[in-house]
Amino acid sequence: NQFLVTHTNRRTDRWGGDYANRMRLPVETVARVRAAMGPEAILIYRISLIDLVPNGSSWDEVVLLARAIEGAGASVLNTGIGWHEARVPTIATSVPRAAFADLTARLRPEVTIPVITSNRINTPEVAEGLLARGVADMVSMARPWLADEAFIAKAASGRAHDIAPCIACNQACLDHTFSGKLTSCLVNPRACHETELTYSAAPTPKRIAVVGAGPAGMMAAIVAAGRGHKVTLFDKADQVGGQLNLAKQVPGKEEFHGLVDWFATSLQHPGITLKLGAKPTAEDLRDFDEVIVATGVTPRDPGIPIDPGAKTLSYIEVLQGAAVGRRVAVVGAGGIGFDVAETLVHEGTSPTLDQAPTRLPDRGEPEPHGRTRTAGRARPLGHARHP
Repeated sequence: NQFLVTHTNRRTDRWGGDYANRMRLPVETVARVRAAMGPEAILIYRISLIDLVPNGSSWDEVVLLARAIEGAGASVLNTGIGWHEARVPTIATSVPRAAFADLTARLRPEVTIPVITSNRINTPEVAEGLLARGVADMVSMARPWLADEAFIAKAASGRAHDIAPCIACNQACLDHTFSGKLTSCLVNPRACHETELTYSAAPTPKRIAVVGAGPAGMMAAIVAAGRGHKVTLFDKADQVGGQLNLAKQVPGKEEFHGLVDWFATSLQHPGITLKLGAKPTAEDLRDFDEVIVATGVTPRDPGIPIDPGAKTLSYIEVLQGAAVGRRVAVVGAGGIGFDVAETLVHEGTSPTLDQAPTRLPDRGEPEPHGRTRTAGRARPLGHARHP
């Protein structure tokens, strides 16, 4: 793509200038790979349907490239959306499911080879729906396989409810990759650590107490029970999930509902006894062989002097629905601070769990600089940021 668009290609030789020159590199690359591979091998080309950067490809250029790539010998077109440098979110949790799939549907009749659609497709139902609508010939997923390596097996056997959902947080997959760390998954910490975290059957089953039914406690209980231990999971709340139940209240983070549901389903294991509304004492825990404490975090005290009677609330109180006034100061600009601000200023419903197709304006032409009106979360008025 750096050769394809004038945003990055400033060359004046036969590899730059008009579009025929700018697309020369990918077309010749495909042609030479096809010549080296022979006619039988499958050759898939990843094509960007909308760049979301200034001076990105026009739709006519995308179609021209797709046809040229087909002519050069590609077997399949795998459609992608946006550059990593783009300011428009395309795979974040706030992006509606399958938000850009209709762009693939628009390209499909322009070529004769199969096309694959991608981006924010994280359940069998979403994937099947796209195929049933004729949006694409195939569906591409990546992050959902990190969240649950048995995705296909579970879907094929009618156990979609058992699939650990990708919540599109990007924290342990893409963020790790870009920072040079080993890729993994926030939902499935065993991803890419399978040879280290080996969950073999316990030679001697134990009675284990887990205190705290947040994500850490729930996962500990599930793994321990899966290894043959008898687990009792305690939580003082009347529901499992811990602070995941706060996260799912944030507009754009509705995927966390599915994660809590998956944990609740997984906890229905015969080796797990769930005790909600229970705050165990030392005496309650005395007869267990092991006790795992997973009671979560306590908000840090910022050490700011506060006048007696000042109207202050914690993020927990705000996300649980405590009333606030019209003018609010949020202290702390980390992830939680942003979530609190987003919650306070958000109006209307969040489309995150919708399959909201991208409708390009003006006969489908990209807006200036290749952006689309529906690509990202609307930013409401009312934010003021201070360094």
